[in-house]
Amino acid sequence: MAVWTRADKNGQLDLLLRDRWIRVSAELTRETLTLTAEAEASDFGSPGSSYGSPGSSFGSRQGEDGSSEAVRKVRVVKQESGGLGISIKGGRENRMPILISKIFPGLAADQSRALRVGDAILSVNGNDLREATHDLAVQALKKAGKEVTLEVKYIREVSPLFKKPSLVADLPWDGVRPQSPSYSGSDDSGSPKHSSSSSSSKDRKVISLKMCFISRNLTMPDLENRLLELHSPDGQHTVVLRCKDGPSANSWFTAVHTNIAALLPQTLAHINAYLAASSSASTHPHLKHIGWLAEQVQLEGGRQQYRPVVMALTEKDILLFESVPWSRESWSVPLLTHPLLATRLVHSGSARGSPAQGSDLVFATRTGTGRGIESHIFRVETHWDLSSWTRALVQGAHAAAELIKEVSIGCTLNRQDVRLTLHYEKGFTVTREPADPSGGAVLFRYPYEKLKMSADDGIRNLYLDFGGPEGEMVFDLHSGPKPVVFVLHSFLSAKLTRMGLLT
Repeated sequence: MAVWTRADKNGQLDLLLRDRWIRVSAELTRETLTLTAEAEASDFGSPGSSYGSPGSSFGSRQGEDGSSEAVRKVRVVKQESGGLGISIKGGRENRMPILISKIFPGLAADQSRALRVGDAILSVNGNDLREATHDLAVQALKKAGKEVTLEVKYIREVSPLFKKPSLVADLPWDGVRPQSPSYSGSDDSGSPKHSSSSSSSKDRKVISLKMCFISRNLTMPDLENRLLELHSPDGQHTVVLRCKDGPSANSWFTAVHTNIAALLPQTLAHINAYLAASSSASTHPHLKHIGWLAEQVQLEGGRQQYRPVVMALTEKDILLFESVPWSRESWSVPLLTHPLLATRLVHSGSARGSPAQGSDLVFATRTGTGRGIESHIFRVETHWDLSSWTRALVQGAHAAAELIKEVSIGCTLNRQDVRLTLHYEKGFTVTREPADPSGGAVLFRYPYEKLKMSADDGIRNLYLDFGGPEGEMVFDLHSGPKPVVFVLHSFLSAKLTRMGLLT
């Protein structure tokens, strides 16, 4: 059993909220991540400020009245696509300056780190915009060329025009958690805490880490390698955080990932409790392993992307869910279910075949079904995740072989109805159908070590050769042969591992 050293951490991060970055103080504890918006009282002026009056500071380049900051010159290099990456409001017809109302994350203006919402654009490449209409300002920005020099001035009085995002009101999150005696943890529900009068006035969001999914470069491009994505347990919401640099992002990711992983035993206990309560002890599934990862999906045009999914392993099956199955009802409707006994791990490691820096860590599975082989590729975030899932899948398939022990299928051999049985210990048995109640209808019986060759046509026929006088036997399974082939592989792999011939 793993022994976890949980991380406590705090610092300043940027939070993407309503398409803009806001500075927050982040505090990581054993079970929660608390985000608190930094106070920006100095950014708010009088709601009654006038921009057309003689006393307005907009027409001044020096900001003598102190209500606005000094004029700044900012050079921005446009990207190949996306332009400057800003939205503007105002114009002469609105009796307002040309104001930056939105800065789009990751685009040129955002990357310059020199512009902010509330900046008034005084000129573009020397062309004065102080008396420009909105349309003239738009055209001036579009025709400015690849390199743009903006003369800007931050107007504190305009802040009321751009309501500051609220963590409480504008940050959606799944705060609903199951309540049961076995589900211990903090009393936070995803809402701000009000433990004292001093904290009640703060714009704060407390996020429970239990069954969250921390990832990087999954749903949002991260060219600077400093973003974190925290996905909610219901799979509906994502918090994007930006760190000051790559090493800081790595440190925060490791700390959050460690604390989430340490909470997994609580989730296992909760799900197993409701599974046991809703069925008899002899029939209910027992959850062995659960967690978030990313499944590769095919898009139109041959493109690929990853989507977050929850994978659960019981003693017999692999299940995928869109969100954490907190209840028996949600457990009963997985995206898919595959038997472990008919599933094979075929790859585990770097997606590019070498452990290159920045390459995805993936594992691939193949499952034998009546329709053929079904393949899946899953991306994980850390080497610990990769080894955990690899070990759980391989050991799970071997344990399923020892638990199930026997698989049989009705088929045809030499135009005769027979039943082919694969037994984990005894090997192959072919009996006549319908079977003799006394059990004396055995046609052939061979241990695994007698098998010389096995093959299939991928349609309905299974070929087995034990070197006996009957020669190669052709079994018409009346359906796809892949499930039987994969079960045979699992039985052999489990036996060889038990004998110490495989590790």
